[in-house]
Amino acid sequence: MPLTEFCRIKWERARDLKQKGKYGQAEKELTEALEEAPAHLLLKSSLADLYVRQLRLVEARILTEEALASDPGYPQALVVLGEIFSKEKNFDEALNCFRHAFRKDEKPYVALRIARTLRNMERYQEALDELDSVLVAHRENPLFLKEKALTLNRMERYGEALEIYEKLRVLDPGDSFVLKEIFRLKGRSRPDEGVVKELSAVVNIPSKRDDPHLHGLLGQKLKATGQVREAAAEYRTAAQLAPDDLYFLKQEGYCHYRLKNYSQALECLGDAFLKDPSDFILKGTLEKIYTTLGRLDDFLSLLQHALELHPHNVKLMGKIKKLKKQFEGKNDS
Repeated sequence: MPLTEFCRIKWERARDLKQKGKYGQAEKELTEALEEAPAHLLLKSSLADLYVRQLRLVEARILTEEALASDPGYPQALVVLGEIFSKEKNFDEALNCFRHAFRKDEKPYVALRIARTLRNMERYQEALDELDSVLVAHRENPLFLKEKALTLNRMERYGEALEIYEKLRVLDPGDSFVLKEIFRLKGRSRPDEGVVKELSAVVNIPSKRDDPHLHGLLGQKLKATGQVREAAAEYRTAAQLAPDDLYFLKQEGYCHYRLKNYSQALECLGDAFLKDPSDFILKGTLEKIYTTLGRLDDFLSLLQHALELHPHNVKLMGKIKKLKKQFEGKNDS
């Protein structure tokens, strides 16, 4: 079903706003379009994708399942469902969705998601094969080159990864993630102390001061040299500059945990867990902190809150049941 002129304009505005990270404004545009065409699959899938980017997975799943109930093979809805499974770390199901979508519509961005999922499953050679098949026709596509570099890095083929990042640096000199990776890879053969000194100077340059990736890398190197308190401060700066990137928030929390600043650790890690309850390392660290503080009842409350936000997370249900039995056993004894 083609979009009406009104809906097309709304959808295009939403697409542009989403690319700029203005999710609230994009949602408003799509909602207004859906008021005119409530059954349109592209609009539903686009709004669901927007919800995924905001980690509103329940709302995303409802819209996606509505779209797939109307057309089980609708590619855009299958891609969004794959993204939902990816967020839940259910990579087998995610891969199935992406492959199904690609069979319906062989678009490069779907191939990228297949490759990324294979990387997350540690099936690195398959991921490289997938990327190379697209790069034959799109040799300077930065998204595919960046994904290939990430995969090569996982395979510990650091020289090849660095070559790709150097190429990406030429294609887009302003890409802060690429610059961070070049610093990191070049610094592998140098003492961490020297890298810390260099990065500390770089992040004080006005043009680099607001670069979350460089602050995050400085945090990593500070932590490696035992300067954990300073590392926490750098991770906090990175998290403030890139609030949608939970990695920085988690790392700040782990620094506080290492320093035994449990209240600050719980603040960071608890916030991250509510957004990403599938991270089992994060969940395990939170359990250790609450156990140390003798506050397992608060840990149970956190798990229940996370389940309210992510009702399809089966592992959360299992952990909650286990804790409840543990409390019942204590009450009976």
